[in-house]
Amino acid sequence: MQRRTRGLNTGLLLLFSQICYVGVNNIPPVTLAALALNTWFFLSPLKPLYGSCLSVEKCFQQKDWQRLLLSPFHHADDWHLYFNMVSLLWKGINLERRLGSKWFAYVIATFSLLTGVVYLFLELAFAEFMDEPSFRMNCAVGFSGVLFALKVLNNHYFPGGFVSVMGFPVPNKFACWAELVAIHLMVPGASFAGHLSGILVGLMYTHGPLKNIMEACAGMFPSDIHQPRQQYYFNNSGYAGFQDHPREEEHRSYAAYTAGLSEEEQLERAVRASLRDQGRSRNSPPPYGFRLSSEEEMRRKRLHRFDFQ
Repeated sequence: MQRRTRGLNTGLLLLFSQICYVGVNNIPPVTLAALALNTWFFLSPLKPLYGSCLSVEKCFQQKDWQRLLLSPFHHADDWHLYFNMVSLLWKGINLERRLGSKWFAYVIATFSLLTGVVYLFLELAFAEFMDEPSFRMNCAVGFSGVLFALKVLNNHYFPGGFVSVMGFPVPNKFACWAELVAIHLMVPGASFAGHLSGILVGLMYTHGPLKNIMEACAGMFPSDIHQPRQQYYFNNSGYAGFQDHPREEEHRSYAAYTAGLSEEEQLERAVRASLRDQGRSRNSPPPYGFRLSSEEEMRRKRLHRFDFQ
């Protein structure tokens, strides 16, 4: 197991401050476990980033299929981890409360694997139809694909309203597509295919056969999303508990621990801070993103740009 070099990880500190503000006892168990797992693998990666990222070349040609399991839980830098985990915190509280912990854990596990599979087929399709072999070497890491799938679910179960994307109000049902384009334009190195794979997996669940297939495979625990049951909740005073019906405030809980910033505004702020850090140090990690360069290019840059050991 490789440990990251020590240094000031501002994104990691901000993440811990958000978790402390919400309160560990106020975070549903599966969401908390996912946060802990991603943070643990960031601090103590099972493999160097080059050994865990997902690409067509590594999986299809070199048969290194373990990357399907490793890539979602490794992140390029602390800002990458921060934005993904804050997004997971909000979505996890909403969705785990709605779906139940067992089903939500099943969803997270399924989406983590399936987004990687869809990503590989998308990159392979891009390489073939655009006659561009470099798509086969694009190497992706991070939980962003799973988060885009969860965003589709969140918009499905909590419809209506608008979100701000680059300062423009966008209806909730179109937010995923707007953010896909916005992130691709704003964030150098972000994986368009990785984020698109998440949206497609989410649509397969909400409008396709995936949910029925998962229920058939699971058998032992249905999602029970249409049956009234106790709902896990917390409030700003730190009190947590259960209730028979979800509170209206739960849809506004995100603002309670993000200083009123929307998810998109947090991304923009994190990106700007990350890019400023990049300008200050040539030895810092690549900007927030999901995609790495081809292996040969990475080897050439490795000695003087960054070290993930």
